[in-house]
Amino acid sequence: MNRLQYETSPYLLQHADNPVDWYAWGEEAFAVARAEDKPVLLSIGYSACHWCHVMEHESFEDEETAGMMNRLFVNIKVDREERPDVDDIYMQATLMFTGGHGGWPMTVFMTPDGRPFHAGTYFPPEPRYGMPSFRQVLLAASEAYQNRRGQLEDAANEVTQSLQRVGFALPKEKGGIELNADLLTHAAQKLIAQADPIYGGLHRGQPKFPQPMTLDYLLQYHAHAADEEILRVVLFTLRKMAHGGMYDQLGGGFHRYSVDEKWLVPHFEKMLYDNAQLARAYLHAYQVTGDEFFAQITREILDYVEREMLDPTGGFYSTQDADSEGEEGRFFIWSAVEAQELLQEVLSPEQLGPVLAYFNVTQRGNFEGRNILNIPHRLEDVAAASEGMDVEELRQAVQRAKEILFAAREARIKPGRDEKMLASWNGMMLAAFAETARVLDDERYRQIAERNAQFLLTELSMTDGRLYRTHKQMADGLGQSKLNGYLEDYACVIEGLIELYQTTFEPYWFEQAERLADHVLVHFADPDGGFFDTSDDHEALIARPRNMQDNATPAGSNLMAYNLIKLAAYTGKVAYEDAAIGVLNQITAAMREYPSAFGTALSALNLLVSRPVEVAIIGDQAETQTREFLDLVQKSYRPTVVTALAKADQSEEAIPTLLAHRTRRNGVPTVYVCQNFVCDTPVNTTEALERLLTRTSS
Repeated sequence: MNRLQYETSPYLLQHADNPVDWYAWGEEAFAVARAEDKPVLLSIGYSACHWCHVMEHESFEDEETAGMMNRLFVNIKVDREERPDVDDIYMQATLMFTGGHGGWPMTVFMTPDGRPFHAGTYFPPEPRYGMPSFRQVLLAASEAYQNRRGQLEDAANEVTQSLQRVGFALPKEKGGIELNADLLTHAAQKLIAQADPIYGGLHRGQPKFPQPMTLDYLLQYHAHAADEEILRVVLFTLRKMAHGGMYDQLGGGFHRYSVDEKWLVPHFEKMLYDNAQLARAYLHAYQVTGDEFFAQITREILDYVEREMLDPTGGFYSTQDADSEGEEGRFFIWSAVEAQELLQEVLSPEQLGPVLAYFNVTQRGNFEGRNILNIPHRLEDVAAASEGMDVEELRQAVQRAKEILFAAREARIKPGRDEKMLASWNGMMLAAFAETARVLDDERYRQIAERNAQFLLTELSMTDGRLYRTHKQMADGLGQSKLNGYLEDYACVIEGLIELYQTTFEPYWFEQAERLADHVLVHFADPDGGFFDTSDDHEALIARPRNMQDNATPAGSNLMAYNLIKLAAYTGKVAYEDAAIGVLNQITAAMREYPSAFGTALSALNLLVSRPVEVAIIGDQAETQTREFLDLVQKSYRPTVVTALAKADQSEEAIPTLLAHRTRRNGVPTVYVCQNFVCDTPVNTTEALERLLTRTSS
């Protein structure tokens, strides 16, 4: 066992018995490199990464390759999910060395002080795919370090200076672009112009990623602009994704992305962050349309998370692997014979054929001779093509088949699970459970959200109230939390707490959100505007990362801008909104040119331009009138509304400040609606409230 045996990351622990003399990221490794005058080999990946497992098996478990690595380099292994700062910096370097081709596993060669001089991704054990072998790359990197040090130093200095100069921010276009509705319209139109009219998605071709942040922005834009074509594109995409093989038709939850344009064949890992964001996208589609299909997908996602990804402490695990029993997707796919044998015991011969057709199960298969369950045709069309098959009979047969296949699948060996709990991804899932709880009136979801918030504010909270990045329950039953929280951790947890406040109206959750936001303004802000991804007392790296673009998760700075605009509406603090504008001003040109990479920022801009609608309710939730007010405000999709509630009349010290001096009128529950520094006359009826909400959203 090497040094990784003492780590908490499941990804690092997977490499603990490699013959490679791995170090975790830290000063110890770099001190050894300096003392022995060796270059550093940095390998970055994550536990659900299929090709990371492949490279480990081919190279890191190979005695000869490991021996070469140990002789020539000091070797560091990093879990990108634990250390997004390290990953961001060296991914940018990798893109520079490869001409824009990045990914994981990431392989970086560095000087003993961390400056990169060469980088790539996966390297095979023998030359193939037009790539040199990993051992050839090792020898070449070592030879360059030993014999061409001056040339190597020049390259390392150039890349490092570029990283420090860019700071990962996108420069503002000369002359600037106004933060206004025209920018929102241009971005929305550009997004739908690239949409796939046949298979759905916001781009044509393959692979296809779900892009929940961009889809959610388009729903928010539609809520204000009432653009029916935008709504059609979004709903079509959401349906296609949910009917494809990228969605787990039996157990719920989305796989990471589709390798083809049809959403059929996924990379089979399931990520907590994807499912958190997609649950909310489908929930919002339900709010817009009232179509129960979208609510069903939301429930199935969250039920999957509760079943498979919820720790007894209340935290959520990070990922489920793509592989089981050494084979990608094995847990999720079916041979035609296996499916037929299971189903023929519970379905009649007349039902079996249509059910198999509904799930697109064929003898030939659609994935390496086996079948990824997907739904290419509507239930009604399958029933119509089957002689004498009633739609309701087929619906019941399909449900029975799902139960039988799911039970059989549960007996299989499950994919591995990364059981570390990350603050940011937990914050995203907190928001999903909290918002769904209030929209769908689900008490169980509310309880899960409250337990998760408590977990975040205890297990992932330092003694001074700041956030840790990661937590892992250890074999001895004790939990271990470590690493300073990043900007994305604070941003995601703050959003989750705001959503939970709007579900429970417990002032404590709002107080904690505001407290964390104040910490961000002190320790992450750039005096010139915007935020860094790491705090001012974070470990010094070769550059201070500042990632402004959404990737698979929201950019921390852009989500923070969105949060700050909401907090400004709740509190009246101008500093919050000024900080948000400072973020958005830096990326106006980028939002206009590359809207698919700035969905979160566009949502923040939409909130800024539309102006938040502030709804303060004074009334006990046990009262029928209060519940009717809440249903009217919160059941429909109103993305620019922020809601506060108190049971009794409020004084100047109310939390949040939006409730200050609010009292009942005429002794009954009362609603105050304000927007853009102007408040309407308080109302006591749902009819009057609906008129106000309609006017403020137009």
